[in-house]
Amino acid sequence: MKASYVKPFLTATIIIIADQAIKTWVKYHMYIGQEIRFMGSRGMLHYTENNGMAWGLELGGDFGKLILTLFRIVAVCAIGYGIYYLVKHKYHRGLIMNVSLIFAGAMGNIIDSTFYGMIYHYDRIFHGRVIDMFYFPLISGYFPKWVPVWGGEDFIFFRPIFNLADSAISVGVILILIYQKHYFKHEHVEESSLNSEVVEE
Repeated sequence: MKASYVKPFLTATIIIIADQAIKTWVKYHMYIGQEIRFMGSRGMLHYTENNGMAWGLELGGDFGKLILTLFRIVAVCAIGYGIYYLVKHKYHRGLIMNVSLIFAGAMGNIIDSTFYGMIYHYDRIFHGRVIDMFYFPLISGYFPKWVPVWGGEDFIFFRPIFNLADSAISVGVILILIYQKHYFKHEHVEESSLNSEVVEE
């Protein structure tokens, strides 16, 4: 296999292994709801299990969970092919690595939702839960009473509990959004040239 293919998939493999190692440690050394603080009071491991999508959203019942897991599998296969396509057509290396991060994150969570149901005896294959543990409640307080809807209610930033796989997906997506003009500069140049030719005609 060419080196250009090895690097992105090797990066994804390392992230997947690290993600699963952390989840396995949390599963066997903590109980649900337990917290282990680090970084003073600004960060902690908080063991929870996500039965659905990001932010704890769920589709209805067992059938909804099955559909969600199968969709994830199809999506990660499409992303894997996307990496192959980007490498083959010599797209920007930064774009390829960021897509690899998204692939690794998606794969890490798919392993949970596909196999943990059998490993930990929750349910059948494709009905597992995703283990989350990183929690950074950096700022807490109350919304001023004049704020519509949430006035007087407490707030926490950053509230979501996530895992390494979620982080890889977020970083990959954010970097692509930030550097998209740089990554797709060739396409922008071709589009500009095409528009110029149309105007001249």
